[in-house]
Amino acid sequence: MVSRAESAAATRRALLDSAAELLDEGGPEAVTLRDVAARAGVSRGAPYGHFADKESLLAAVAAEGWERLSNEIAAQSGTPSERVRGALAALVTIGRRHPHHYRRMLGPPAGEEPGKLISASCRTQEEFLAIVSELVDECDVHRYGGLLFTGVSGIIAAELSGHFETGTWRTSADELVDTLVTIIADGRLQAEG
Repeated sequence: MVSRAESAAATRRALLDSAAELLDEGGPEAVTLRDVAARAGVSRGAPYGHFADKESLLAAVAAEGWERLSNEIAAQSGTPSERVRGALAALVTIGRRHPHHYRRMLGPPAGEEPGKLISASCRTQEEFLAIVSELVDECDVHRYGGLLFTGVSGIIAAELSGHFETGTWRTSADELVDTLVTIIADGRLQAEG
């Protein structure tokens, strides 16, 4: 027999999964609590037992995205440069495969508990900085980590906006990400030499 807590957890999971699917299919406008409930196979009122409103539900979906990204970053292997590239590639992949989800993750926190989203993103950033700390001197970790993370975020935003398709830049998002990592990795090697 399923306990009440297990049933509530299963309902919450179904709501989160359904909201993520609807977000992927049509952006935030496609996510309504009624449609989420219908897709999850629960009553129309069920979402309100778990989330105050649509924004809170979408914030929970975004927080889960950060948690998954944290796990992917922590699982990277290889040299520090390879691990940094892998971590940034994971971020690029989210942007490409789940652009609406990506925008929610990097947008301003919303919903009833914005602290959860901020906490999840901070965990991801700490995982990333741990890898960067193996690549650069301690005094440079936050500066270079911030440059890599925000630089790649901008690269993804440019790709999602179609800027690389115009031919003006004559490069790709992947080439730019690789260039950023190479500049930082090579700069550190030169400083040691």
